[in-house]
Amino acid sequence: MSYLNIQDKEVIPVVTELNTLLADYHLYYQKLRSFHWNILGKNFFDLHIKFEEMYNEAQVKIDEIAERILTLRHHPVSKFSEYLEISSLEEACGITTDQQMVEILLTDHKMMLKQLSAVLKKADSAGDEGTIDLIGAYIRELEKTSWMLNAWSKSTSDRLKM
Repeated sequence: MSYLNIQDKEVIPVVTELNTLLADYHLYYQKLRSFHWNILGKNFFDLHIKFEEMYNEAQVKIDEIAERILTLRHHPVSKFSEYLEISSLEEACGITTDQQMVEILLTDHKMMLKQLSAVLKKADSAGDEGTIDLIGAYIRELEKTSWMLNAWSKSTSDRLKM
């Protein structure tokens, strides 16, 4: 792998973790689409728009993760059956309450942040600065989205720590 200056044996663990992350993002994307389609109630307009924004961002990340795997000279996992097998996320029914949708997404975010950290550790061990840069930005963005969804789920009388 001369153009990257990373040995293949060092990059295989990174690719493995990236493929798991790719699977996570595919399940997350589909869940967001389902929630976008099935949201009802007084929060329809806010969450319908937010879920669309989130699945558009997830779609971009799916492509970027797959392209990073290709940059590392490996093929990304590309069968949905494989995604279901290796993802740490679970499928969810889109017919649920707005509050439950947000709770499900926050649970997914926790799992995805864990996977993002796993990718970072493997990339750091391999000296893979490109993956480190990509994943660091994903962590920051997902943490911010988690904060916003968590704030949405709170009462106006709730307070943060001082």
